Amino acid sequence: MKMSQSWVLQKAVLRPCVPDSKRRSLTSIAINRRGGLKCFRSTEFGFGAQNQPVWGQRYKPTLMRAAETLQVASTTPGNLDIAKGVSVAVIGVGLMGNKIARRLASQSANVLAWNRSAEKLAALPEASISVCSTVADAATAANVLLLTLSDAATIRETILSDDVQHLLAGKIVLQMGTIGPKESSALAAEVASAGGRYIEAPVLGSQPEVEKGTLLIMVGADTDPRDDSDGPVWPLLRALGQEPNIHYIGPVGTAAAVKLALNQLIASLTIGFSTSLGLVQRSGAPVDKFMSILRASALYAPTYDKKLQKMLDRDYGAANFPTKHLLKDVRLFENEAAAAGLDTRLLAALKAVTQDAVDRGLANTDYSAVFDAVAHPEDVKEQ
Repeated sequence: MKMSQSWVLQKAVLRPCVPDSKRRSLTSIAINRRGGLKCFRSTEFGFGAQNQPVWGQRYKPTLMRAAETLQVASTTPGNLDIAKGVSVAVIGVGLMGNKIARRLASQSANVLAWNRSAEKLAALPEASISVCSTVADAATAANVLLLTLSDAATIRETILSDDVQHLLAGKIVLQMGTIGPKESSALAAEVASAGGRYIEAPVLGSQPEVEKGTLLIMVGADTDPRDDSDGPVWPLLRALGQEPNIHYIGPVGTAAAVKLALNQLIASLTIGFSTSLGLVQRSGAPVDKFMSILRASALYAPTYDKKLQKMLDRDYGAANFPTKHLLKDVRLFENEAAAAGLDTRLLAALKAVTQDAVDRGLANTDYSAVFDAVAHPEDVKEQ
């Protein structure tokens, strides 16, 4: 039986707990949630721009269960063989690469993996992932090299070295990290000169989205991978992000530009929210009142609630996206913006704040650590 979102919300968990009038309002909101954040005061519940549930305190336990049920009903792919038979080598199995390799293996791809540090490969064989001792071995065995490396320089030294570059003939390089548009275009040219094909496919989302196969994917290539649905790339993308979330942007470089633009917003939104939260705290105004007003306004972004407790506790924890990577992306965006003739004064300020957080020894923590630099400038920690 296929369950609609409204059916899940009405029947699965809400009927025993929520009055009819409230449930009808909730159903209406669920049906129309894609238009943006919708909330109503009786439950303080709605959906943000990426279909993420947002709730307040009233009926919170019930609504959380409803949202979890909704998420399962609406986002879990029923087909576990989306990438069946596709031969892919994941190059770089850090935070995202590890999850991507496991996700593709769970979707019946033939997955190999390589990483510079061998300890990150140790647990992969139990997930039916073959470990390669060299990049050359991976390039020889797989049809697609899926790159989740930290920057363009690392990509270049990994796949364009003398012992690997000649092996790219007839292969597809699927580059999924965040690099600059010009860097991506230069890599594409070198892969093509070696006889390979280069596709950029940076993603928005983190480890939980990889595990569920709900990443937002931006594709830069000569053609839309949908046009070659029988080839190896489209099944891999569909295994990582549902079809409506896979966006063909244009030629190589355009997807990299869109990804950088989105990551710039991560810095702007997080540092802007940190500054507002810091002032509220220092004024003595109740943070919960500030948040209630913010949630009910057009200014709200779901990331604020995701990062709020980390900021309040000043405990930034293990990172899905570490501060050092945010700093790298802000620098990249600043360079691209300057080359495009944009004013970069704001970007210089964002870079300085993020650098300050890194200098405090918070490079490997969640990027919400920028709050430390903004709200506690006098409390400089030693590295």
